[in-house]
Amino acid sequence: MDASKYRVGYFPAPAEYNTWVEKDHIEKPPVWCSVDMRDGNQSLVIPMSLEEKLEYYKVLLGVGFKEIEVGFPAASETEYEFLRTLIDNNMIPDDVTVQVLTQCREHIIRKTFDACKGAPSAIIHFYNSVSVAQREQVFKKSKEEIKKIAVDGAKLVKKLAGEYDGNFRFEYSPESFTGTEPEYALEVCNAVLDVLEPSADNNVIINLPVTVEMSLPHVYAAQVEYMSKNLKYREFVTLSLHPHNDRGTGVADTELALLAGADRVEGTLFGNGERTGNVDIITLAMNMYSHGVDPKLNFSDMPYLVEEYEKCTRMQVYERAPYAGALVFAAFSGSHQDAIAKGMKYRKKNGMHQWNVPYIPIDPTDIGRTYDADVIRVNSQSGKGGIGYLLEHTYGYILPPKMREHLSYLCKDISDREHKELKPDEILAIFSDSYLNYTGDITVTDFEFMRENDTVKIDITFMKDGVETEMTAEGNGSLSAINNALKAYTGKEYTLQVFTQHSMQGQGSQSVAASYIGLESTDGKMFWGAGTDTDVVKASTNALLSAFHNMSKGE
Repeated sequence: MDASKYRVGYFPAPAEYNTWVEKDHIEKPPVWCSVDMRDGNQSLVIPMSLEEKLEYYKVLLGVGFKEIEVGFPAASETEYEFLRTLIDNNMIPDDVTVQVLTQCREHIIRKTFDACKGAPSAIIHFYNSVSVAQREQVFKKSKEEIKKIAVDGAKLVKKLAGEYDGNFRFEYSPESFTGTEPEYALEVCNAVLDVLEPSADNNVIINLPVTVEMSLPHVYAAQVEYMSKNLKYREFVTLSLHPHNDRGTGVADTELALLAGADRVEGTLFGNGERTGNVDIITLAMNMYSHGVDPKLNFSDMPYLVEEYEKCTRMQVYERAPYAGALVFAAFSGSHQDAIAKGMKYRKKNGMHQWNVPYIPIDPTDIGRTYDADVIRVNSQSGKGGIGYLLEHTYGYILPPKMREHLSYLCKDISDREHKELKPDEILAIFSDSYLNYTGDITVTDFEFMRENDTVKIDITFMKDGVETEMTAEGNGSLSAINNALKAYTGKEYTLQVFTQHSMQGQGSQSVAASYIGLESTDGKMFWGAGTDTDVVKASTNALLSAFHNMSKGE
């Protein structure tokens, strides 16, 4: 590796264009334009078919995009046919504008207008490259010659717009803006604007593409602020961004440039695009959403969007992609799980509307995700908090803290041994097999209570190996009496240390009681059992027998 072959290829704006640093958040959403079906589509190994483009177009409409770049109609028959299908079949809603891309070449511009004939609303997006590298290496033209290409393109689109049936707006991009001297990019853009003559009835878009990322994001922000403050007709110009992600900072480029005065963003869902991709509109919009700003795009069913995207593009959404990835809300770490579980309980207990749960930046349910399947995930690194949370919120079991800890070790051992994540139903199975209504070889076939003052007496029948034995005992409550009878029947010594009970989901007399018991053996070890029944006493009895059985196995 030889770093000396690389040099700074960008041109910073003058130092005074830095007022954007005084802002700490984006206050309103930009105008969004999806370029999934043009820039995104051209980057696919197998571009979308007409049918796939139509399906994806409907997805974009459902998200709420009001501007959609549908293709480069002069580039291929599929692109041309797709646009004509939208127009001829009245598939463009009244509040949606389609956008088409064209180079500043006469025959391409004319074919583009042919494709757009009769469009209810269309943006003609024309461009030419103005960077130093492109001027010197590709076109071998002077600054004046490059500017003339842009101006001639502007004259032609303005002329043809008056000759063709349709409602047209104009967008100009100085391609490779980030590799261009800011003062020259401004000169070219202002020359184009002088031709197009923006006004209250003729809003023009000037788009500043990060065709290739070359700088830190703050450099781009300063370049955008320079353009914003020096463009002619600024009140009638929409300043647009089109960042790519070569340095992995496309989102940062865009956010800082919005602070610097930009009004509009072109990007794609999930960041699909040439090389490392376009800027990810989902990340941008959800970042705003997490700051309390409505992005005016609907991502309430993110799993559906992922499914449609992967089906139509044959691409995959990375598991760690912000907001959309399968694992972005997942907490495997025990300490993280514990904090999340406590945060969720705190939020519920205090009736909080504001979201402030540790480790989870937004409420997963806002985008169609669930707590049990997406947030708390169990593997060998997990802890009692997360496992207890899953059992409680998925199945209704509220285990005592020390019992949760015991169960967590069982789960972690299995996960570690089998090298896999445990799903909620597998955790339930481990809980059930280890503790729940597991009486072993001793069962209770009958009991009857009698209360005298503060004492409860019981006549109880135990069965073992098919032989019934009647016992009589007393205690300060029903469970105490049953426990004393069990001690007398088995001759074993131990201490009932933990007893908790709660009602599970149910209605009236059919509500189910869940009981949990911890027994301490004479050598100080704890053994656990759980029981359920519509009768609270039977539930407690089942828990006691389960704990006793586990103690007998463990001795």
